[in-house]
Amino acid sequence: MLLKGERTFVVRDMGGFVTHINMPGWVKPKPVDHGHGPLAMVVESILHPGRLIAMHEHRNDEIISWVPEGVMRHEDRARGRLVCDSGHLMVMNAGRSFWHSEETLASDPPLRMLQILVRPDAVDLEPGIQYGAMPEIMRNRWRHLVGPEGGDAPFFVRNRIDFFDIRLEAGVRVDFPHKQGCDLYFYVFSGVVLAGGQAFGEGEQGLLLSDEMLIVEATSACVMVAFLLDPRSPVTRQGTMADTTKIPPPVVIRLVKRWQGLKRLWLRK
Repeated sequence: MLLKGERTFVVRDMGGFVTHINMPGWVKPKPVDHGHGPLAMVVESILHPGRLIAMHEHRNDEIISWVPEGVMRHEDRARGRLVCDSGHLMVMNAGRSFWHSEETLASDPPLRMLQILVRPDAVDLEPGIQYGAMPEIMRNRWRHLVGPEGGDAPFFVRNRIDFFDIRLEAGVRVDFPHKQGCDLYFYVFSGVVLAGGQAFGEGEQGLLLSDEMLIVEATSACVMVAFLLDPRSPVTRQGTMADTTKIPPPVVIRLVKRWQGLKRLWLRK
């Protein structure tokens, strides 16, 4: 069964820095975890021109920075200054400690990106950072960007999860990525698609709790990402962002989802 998650209600506006925080585990009818296996959260971040996020620490987070719109200027104590844009990807394997800052210049275009939080398979691993050009975009074909360490993808995280992106033209149908024993999670960055008999628009997400094949069709030009993950992977839950104690507990989210369901029923009457 394909589960659908509506556009997140968890939005933080910090004055020129807006985050839409998506929790894969909250897509389930009765959440028991905000994440799903090694995938902790997918954060759509918007940074206005001339905004600085000062130097700060991450621990036990694997952070994929995917930038389809705008420019993200990164600085850290290991590699110095790096620029992420539509042609370059960055993965911070924070491990026991990693410090960095992010900013946009006043002359930069508005930044809209995804910051993907992956749970590593162990605590306090060796910190590091990966940065480089992504493979060439081929429209209507999935691009495999990140995978487990030692795999075929050009970038890695330290758990059993694969990350893909695609740009679909209207009317095109393709298979989602598939791997035996792995669940599928996807997020629509722009456009509208059909999958499993349901429509998914910008900011909406889907979770397939099986390794069945699934087809997606774009009803308009679309940009989206997909993940294949092993829900049985060992994970650490000590990430600075991925598992912060500020995240509401599952019991609260179950009550919120129940209220949302009752509200929808009332509105249909």
